[in-house]
Amino acid sequence: MSDHHNEVFRLHSPDFNTLNEKLDRRNFLTKTSLGLGALAMGSLFGCSKTPDAKGASEVAGDVQQQILNSLPHLAPKAKRVVYLFMSGGPSQFETFDYKPKLVDLAGQNLPDSVRQGQRLTGMSANQSALPMVPSIYKFNRHGKSETWVSELLPHTAKVVDELCIIKSIHSEAINHDPAITFFQTGNQLPGRPSIGSWISYGLGSSNQNLPTFIVLVSKNGSRDQPLYARLWGNGFLPSRHQGVQFGSGKDPVLFLNNPEGYDGTDRKEMLNYLSELNRLQNGTYGDPEVEARIAQYEMAYRMQTSVPEVMDTSDEPDEVFDLYGPDSRDAGTYAANCLLARKLLEKDVKFVQLYHQGWDNHGGLPKGIAHQCKNTDQATAALIMDLKRRGLLDDTLVVWGGEFGRTVYSQGKLTADDYGRDHHPRCFTMWMAGAGVKPGMSFGETDDFSYNIVKDPVHVHDFQATLMHLMGVDHEKLTYKFQGRRFRLTDVHGKVVKSILS
Repeated sequence: MSDHHNEVFRLHSPDFNTLNEKLDRRNFLTKTSLGLGALAMGSLFGCSKTPDAKGASEVAGDVQQQILNSLPHLAPKAKRVVYLFMSGGPSQFETFDYKPKLVDLAGQNLPDSVRQGQRLTGMSANQSALPMVPSIYKFNRHGKSETWVSELLPHTAKVVDELCIIKSIHSEAINHDPAITFFQTGNQLPGRPSIGSWISYGLGSSNQNLPTFIVLVSKNGSRDQPLYARLWGNGFLPSRHQGVQFGSGKDPVLFLNNPEGYDGTDRKEMLNYLSELNRLQNGTYGDPEVEARIAQYEMAYRMQTSVPEVMDTSDEPDEVFDLYGPDSRDAGTYAANCLLARKLLEKDVKFVQLYHQGWDNHGGLPKGIAHQCKNTDQATAALIMDLKRRGLLDDTLVVWGGEFGRTVYSQGKLTADDYGRDHHPRCFTMWMAGAGVKPGMSFGETDDFSYNIVKDPVHVHDFQATLMHLMGVDHEKLTYKFQGRRFRLTDVHGKVVKSILS
């Protein structure tokens, strides 16, 4: 053979050392045992194809999917979730946790017996005094439940009999990034899968033309605290379970539309060739991420038709826009996103997450929180009413809340009509509504300073466990093995709050 032919053969033939590595004893035993185990489990779960038709890794993937399909672990009350995340930490004093005794204590220093040596943030740790301040806004009882609600939330007050208000949520995280990460992933450090990704992994999709987990971020929320894509990331779960952010511009999903001069037929042909190449690669390496990438390309192709349809609200009657408020006609606002969330839920998207920033009121709180409530109150209540009248609230869980609450004392200078509140993770308020929770209920109690919990504490992990329970998932059983350890959303903690379940 000539030198030229030898060079051609060297360049185009496989690397025999690499092939040897792939056929070493450990790999051989691993792959054959995987195949045999997959065959045994496949017969139990009814996998129809034999290893002659599919590779061992594909059979194992089928088995895993069959096992996941055996979920839910218990009868689900909720088929879908919409989580309204109020980023920055809404003040419980100005919304739901009415503390009238503070009026007589205004300006006095927070008693040491109440603080109990609990740590403060760096923003108020050096204050010479911690002057307590009551809310300047009035509270009134509303609904058959006679629930106290601030005058800042007149629309929410009208649907208060649909809400289960939890006043005893608590967390360890005292700063924004770890606190939001803790709520969304179950851990203060980044890198874990988000709650929506866990739901996607455990329960799969009910609509093959849209992602299982969709994220919407308000354009009219002030950017006082940043949001990161890892908050809806898949962590170590397969990438097809990551949240997909929908925007409000010409391209609501980035890179979804065909490039200029490229039609749908070309795109489909390209995807078919790409799928073949990926399957060849998968047959060689057995990497599950290759299958995930194939599924993502195929989903993207289907979304080219489904996304424009669901994003188009032009056929909604004026009555619907009037219900959600004038901002609902402005794509990307909180109100418009609430309306879009309803459309996504109608399409059986399993987990929809809305983020609205701007609740971090360290100063100028009265004006700041009034602005936030004006931007969100009507649309939030409208979403509840709209879901109910369409028969969707019975099997949809709605969640509202932030990453922590605010302090009873004022941060910085205190005046009669202007004050701020620092971060307070010891106790704060969230609410849930809809599928599986008791309506018209207040759960948990705080002391007269809303500084400590005095009855029925609910930890972040308890909240997560309860949400998953309502979706039919046992939070202790839904695990994923990564780097030799089995992980779950609630780590080694969490208990279902059964007292709020209907």
